Amino acid sequence: MKISYKPLWKTLIDKNMSKKDLRLQAHLTTNHIANMGKGEHISMQTLIKICETLNCDIADVIALVPDDDP
Repeated sequence: MKISYKPLWKTLIDKNMSKKDLRLQAHLTTNHIANMGKGEHISMQTLIKICETLNCDIADVIALVPDDDP
């Protein structure tokens, strides 16, 4: 299984926020945003900051997908 950040990108659209808005409000680095854009892992602490900033559940940020899913 791997992590997909597609739910996060949808949540940002639903909340009319850009990645830059999220980065600034959640006090993330550009590396955090870049890693998520590449589907790489980020820390649970970072996921919690994102959820707190967006006032959402973890399922609104990440999803687990099979390794063979594009």
